[in-house]
Amino acid sequence: MLKTTNYRHTMIACYMGFITQAISNNLAPLLFLTFRREFGIPLTQLALISSINFGIQLLVDLVSARVVDRIGYRTCMVAAHVSSCLGLAGMAFFPMLLPDRFAGLLIAVFFYAVGGGLCEVLVSPIAEACPTEDKAAQMSLVHSFYCWGVVGVILLSTLFFAAFGVANWRALAALWAIVPFLNMLNFLVVPINSVTGDAKGMTIRQLFGTRIFWLLAVLMVCSGASELGLAQWASAFTESALGVSKAVGDLAGPCVFAVLMGCARTFYAKRADKVDLTVFMLMSSLLCVGCYLLASLASLPVFGLLGCGLCGLSVGIMWPGTFSIASAQLPQGGTAMFALLALAGDLGGTAGPSVIGQVAGLNGGNLKAGVLAGIAFPVTMVVGLFVLRRLYRRRQP
Repeated sequence: MLKTTNYRHTMIACYMGFITQAISNNLAPLLFLTFRREFGIPLTQLALISSINFGIQLLVDLVSARVVDRIGYRTCMVAAHVSSCLGLAGMAFFPMLLPDRFAGLLIAVFFYAVGGGLCEVLVSPIAEACPTEDKAAQMSLVHSFYCWGVVGVILLSTLFFAAFGVANWRALAALWAIVPFLNMLNFLVVPINSVTGDAKGMTIRQLFGTRIFWLLAVLMVCSGASELGLAQWASAFTESALGVSKAVGDLAGPCVFAVLMGCARTFYAKRADKVDLTVFMLMSSLLCVGCYLLASLASLPVFGLLGCGLCGLSVGIMWPGTFSIASAQLPQGGTAMFALLALAGDLGGTAGPSVIGQVAGLNGGNLKAGVLAGIAFPVTMVVGLFVLRRLYRRRQP
């Protein structure tokens, strides 16, 4: 079996790794009302699940910067998929094993959050280390599979519930757990290179002493905040703008957002040889500013919805593009660089929705006011990219 595997199989395993993370992040929220009805868990507690999930992923990002190189990519990726499989399947049976149903759910959350966090940190450097011709295009394509994973979870889960009923959600969780199990088998055998080759990667202290690393970290914070700021509120924004049901809101909000984000990443992957990455990111960031303005200031609901949807298109290249620039500018950055940049992106992904929610709350639940405040992140992204282009020019002979 080892003789038949090659780096194409490694890339497929990376695609499935991001799909695994998408399943881990998006399945439980689809079941919140089911958990409340079946287990009697109040929504105030269920709302903590997403926060705990991303909080654990932040800790995994931080720890990974120090320990992954010692343990090895293969061992960590196998462990990530085992953990994700156990967490997804565990949602069905952990609550039944404990007297406190919520505690059982949190155990499942812990396992799939660890798996998702490791996938987030390691898929990018593993893909970067594959001997492919256009690294930036491959990075964008790999990250597009997170978007397609989100779309798949929402659409296929909705179809499952329509065909078999929400009462059979345990079977759905078990079916989704098959994905990380199968990909665990992939990572047992596919060839994996180190992102720095035979050289030793930069230490955290060396990265912190590099000026361009801090600029890249700011770009990652803005990327995460710009993306998740609207993505996390897309369903609620759609419901409030159009007055539709939650099911329709999920499809018209976060699902459309994810589709357009995936389209942007796939487009760049196909056209990378003809498009300057920093220019594409700058144009996308300016579009993002316009989307935030349209979503927050449009008087007609349809234009607000258009701004929300197009935002997915505008943020698509931000995260993978920053990773690609980091790989080019700091080729010896190693696992520590990818882990710390993922940490910065997750911090932004926490800050963006929080700012929008807090400002909306201070304005009587007005989501448009919150979205208008969130425009600070894509604006900072534009400024940061201008600074980055100036540094590019200085480094060129």
